[in-house]
Amino acid sequence: MRRPAAAKPAKKVQIKVKVKANARATAKAAEPAMDVAVGRRIRDLRRIRQFSLETVAARTELSIGFLSQIERGLSSPSLRVLATLADVLGVGIAALFGASPSADGASDQIVTRGLQRPELKLWRTGVSKQLLSPASADNRLNLFLVHLEPGGSTGDELYTHDGEEAGLVLEGEMMLTVDSETWSLKTGDSFRFASRRPHRFSNPTEDAKAVVLWVNCVTGTG
Repeated sequence: MRRPAAAKPAKKVQIKVKVKANARATAKAAEPAMDVAVGRRIRDLRRIRQFSLETVAARTELSIGFLSQIERGLSSPSLRVLATLADVLGVGIAALFGASPSADGASDQIVTRGLQRPELKLWRTGVSKQLLSPASADNRLNLFLVHLEPGGSTGDELYTHDGEEAGLVLEGEMMLTVDSETWSLKTGDSFRFASRRPHRFSNPTEDAKAVVLWVNCVTGTG
């Protein structure tokens, strides 16, 4: 008489599912905290410049209520909104990362260690930027490692800001629109354009992340 086959243990599968669930829960918990940190940095820069919410709202054409929500960490701004705010506050977007220049307070830091990279994660849009150059509100040239999740995008609307930018696609594929022209950039392709030209970018794929080495040079802030 044949014995029925023993059922395969599902313990390993259950453990893997549990680990993935815990990782997702941890990521979701960190997302609002990141919004709070960015909002606090924007509020501090606004107060340093002695700008009221009304002044910033008028110059950015954003509502006072929306700006207040951003500052309190209740809303996750897009890259377009952050770039607009950075222009009005007279800084490059790297200044919104909120990182200290260095542990000893020096303002002329030269090196950024791999484990010390500040990150600005725009989790609602699938875009994150790691700041590779030393953090300082006075920096005019900043180097980023931009990660675009599958389907990640700066949004449908073109945007502009001060400066000039260039980049190199390290992994995956990126769609770049400048003015009325759009390019499909793949690994090894590079680009450069004036940031005052209306632009947007996205990852058109559904199953692969794109990684771009990105340079921003701020030219018009004082």
